[in-house]
Amino acid sequence: MVVLPGLMLAIMLAMLDNMIVGTAMPRIVGELGGLAHLSWVVTAYVLGTTVSTPIWGKIGDLYGRKAIFIASIVIFMIGSVLCGMAGSELLGGPDMGMGQLIAFRALQGLGGGGLMVNAMAIIGDLVPPRERGQYQGIMAGVMSLAMIAGPLVGGFITDNLDWRWAFYVNLPVGAVALVVLALKLKLPKRKAEHRIDWTGAVLLSVGIVALVLITTWGGNQYDWNSPQIIGLAVLAVVMLAAFVPVERRAAEPIMPLGLFRNRNFTLISLVGFLLGFAMFGAINFLPLYQQTVQGASATNSGLLLLPMMAASMVVSLFIGRAITRTGKYKIYPVLGGVVMAIGMWLLSLQGVDTPSWQTGVFIAVLGLGMGFLMQTTLLIAQNSVEQKDLGVASSAATFFRSIGGSFGVSLFGAVFNSRLTAGLAEKLGPQGAQLASGGGQIDPAALQRLPAPVRTGFLEALASSISGVFWWAIFFAVAVPVLAFFIKEIPLRGSAPSEADAEAKQPMPAFD
Repeated sequence: MVVLPGLMLAIMLAMLDNMIVGTAMPRIVGELGGLAHLSWVVTAYVLGTTVSTPIWGKIGDLYGRKAIFIASIVIFMIGSVLCGMAGSELLGGPDMGMGQLIAFRALQGLGGGGLMVNAMAIIGDLVPPRERGQYQGIMAGVMSLAMIAGPLVGGFITDNLDWRWAFYVNLPVGAVALVVLALKLKLPKRKAEHRIDWTGAVLLSVGIVALVLITTWGGNQYDWNSPQIIGLAVLAVVMLAAFVPVERRAAEPIMPLGLFRNRNFTLISLVGFLLGFAMFGAINFLPLYQQTVQGASATNSGLLLLPMMAASMVVSLFIGRAITRTGKYKIYPVLGGVVMAIGMWLLSLQGVDTPSWQTGVFIAVLGLGMGFLMQTTLLIAQNSVEQKDLGVASSAATFFRSIGGSFGVSLFGAVFNSRLTAGLAEKLGPQGAQLASGGGQIDPAALQRLPAPVRTGFLEALASSISGVFWWAIFFAVAVPVLAFFIKEIPLRGSAPSEADAEAKQPMPAFD
């Protein structure tokens, strides 16, 4: 209990950051420019987190989790400082700011990848399995609190302070976590021989980065049949094809391929991928719509995300209790996929004149769908494998959700940029498309200074582009209930009340 606050602060760091930055993004773009690269600020962080997570776990086994956990916090804090300094005069001015911010966010993500995985592993070291559930419940509460508080904190910082404090706010939280963990964390010492699958890690990382670059640049910065995109596609295929035999021969593979022989695990991994796809896409573009089109302040746009977060949290808690009571779970991902698709469809109907309360209803529907899926995807993944593979299954399920987020933000960003450029050219003429170019600076205050016809045309194009993102997301959301329908409902281990009752009623053996 003494160490727990430090672990929770580290988890809070990882969860809060993306929420705060998402709310502050319109102001960041307003100062640094580079609207076309907006999605990369999120993608760089998620990519850094995704590719580093399995490596952090292996290094922690080799060199001790305490030192590695502290190192990940330090890297995260250094990345936060550099993100806050991006585009400052000290680093070359605003012209270089967006590129610097993307690079520093990748560094921040490398540190962030070690926060969650090491916190969960440390709890596993300190707490016996029988008592672990209550601590994981506290972690789930902290994650939900971060998802709700993040947009509010980001909005307050953006409205009342410089946007750079969206990154500097990590420093006092990280410093407290470092002090608590350095002084109080005592882990059992154990020797274990492990070999890090560096070859597999490199092949997987390069393949993932190539795929994300294809979704980001294809049809936007480069034509789909350009040498750059074709070259990236070849690189991705070669790296991922080489990854398969390497993992089969590795003593301790980064991602054991044998897990995918289990139908339930494969299906729920795909469902988790699509969930990350939708979740990150929604959070990334909603603040831009609310602040720029609807004219909400950054704080209010954070408040307007509360219906989605609250609905997701409440449904997730309810579903967790229902599954424990009945042992049935298959229906929930099916329902979640249907509700999430309805939420995406509703959000695709938004335009310039959509009121804020209506957007709140739409995102609450999306949150309901996410609540049906968030808890059940991990539960089904864990229940689909043997007890000895529980940790690997959890890590793989988290990986697919994260990589789904990477692809979602990248693909949605490409759709957004393409539609915005075309929409501005249609409404404002060829020169209107320059507002969305790499140097375009879009700020709610600056929009008010534009001539009324130009401002109206821009807002219409922006609203149409964002609704187009959600229209595309419908196709991915619809695939969730289709995949979930084929999941086989395997009884949950140790979850049937009748079995527990039967054991409790057995007579106790007599002893002399």
